[in-house]
Amino acid sequence: MAPSPIRIVGLDPGLRRTGWGVIEAIGTKLSFIACGTVLPPEDDDLAARLAYLHTELVRVISVHAPDEAAVEETFVNMNPASTLKLGQARGVVMLTPALAGVPVSEYAALLVKKTVVGAGRADKAQIRMMIKVLLPKADFTTDDAADALAVAVTHAQHRCMAQVKARFAEKVALKVAAR
Repeated sequence: MAPSPIRIVGLDPGLRRTGWGVIEAIGTKLSFIACGTVLPPEDDDLAARLAYLHTELVRVISVHAPDEAAVEETFVNMNPASTLKLGQARGVVMLTPALAGVPVSEYAALLVKKTVVGAGRADKAQIRMMIKVLLPKADFTTDDAADALAVAVTHAQHRCMAQVKARFAEKVALKVAAR
């Protein structure tokens, strides 16, 4: 039986720019659907920027109807105030799909880079290049959108591996039970 398609939205949180990317995965075959960047008005206060981020992500989820969401974990900045603000944006980014009933997974930036490029210390240019290789039709215009697609690809590959491990464990359990 052929695997059914799964639609994944990858999200790269930020208060100034939040990238989003939607892919479809059928087993290990990946297809680009859409991507973009949410740019809250910088002159708005924090609450208004967070509200704008939420509204735009609700629109993305409504239009593209993902089955699952994947969010990049944030790093701790040298500036505690910046880290707190980024954490608030990340909270909105995680909450929005969850409120829509979409399961949310998280991935460390190093794991995303290692999965997509093969090196945990990959730079933005390497990520862009590999996203173009993995998703030739991807039309991202920002690093944030490319990063979001990388998060979605990471989720697709890791969920596929989890399914393989589960099937293997099931077969082993059946063999053990048959003894």
